[in-house]
Amino acid sequence: MNDFGRGQARANGVALGAVLAGSRERFDFVASPLGRTRETMELVRGAMGLPPRDYRTDDRLVEVSFGDWEGYTMAEIKMHARERVRERARAKWDFIPPGENAESYEILSWRIGSWLKDVTRPMVCVSHGGVFRALFKLLGAEREEAATTPIHQDRILRVDDSGCEWL
Repeated sequence: MNDFGRGQARANGVALGAVLAGSRERFDFVASPLGRTRETMELVRGAMGLPPRDYRTDDRLVEVSFGDWEGYTMAEIKMHARERVRERARAKWDFIPPGENAESYEILSWRIGSWLKDVTRPMVCVSHGGVFRALFKLLGAEREEAATTPIHQDRILRVDDSGCEWL
C-alpha cells in the first residue's frame, strides 16, 4: 500500500466514524489476514479513535487466488497467454487461471457465502475487490455484473437488508 492508499484508509475511517457515531461498540471489526487489509483496518480504526489492533481476522476473506498469474499485470500475462486472457474476458465469473489453488469468482463466492452465514451482528469488514464481487453475486447481482462492477477503494460499501450502497 502506498501513501495515497493510506490517506484513503484514514479518510474512510473518519467517514465511518461519523456513520457509526454513538453505535460503534455494537460492531464487530474483521479483516482479511493479508498485510494491506490489516494495515487498512488499523488506519481506519485509528482514524475512528479506536485501538488500531483491536479487531480479528478471518482467512475466508482473502482475495481470490490468481494461481500462476498472481503478482503479474494483465498486460504482462497477455504477452504469454493471450488466448487465456481472451477466455477470461468471455466468461470472467467462471474463469479459473492456471496453477495450483487458483480460483474463479464462483469458487470464491462459496468461501464468502460460508463467511456470510457466520455474520451474526453488525460488522465493519476490510477485504479485497474479489470479495466484494462475490458479495454482490450472493446478494443478487447477475454473474457478469458482479464480475465487472467497479470496486471503489476510496469509499465505504454499506450492506444491509435493503441491499448495497457506496457511501
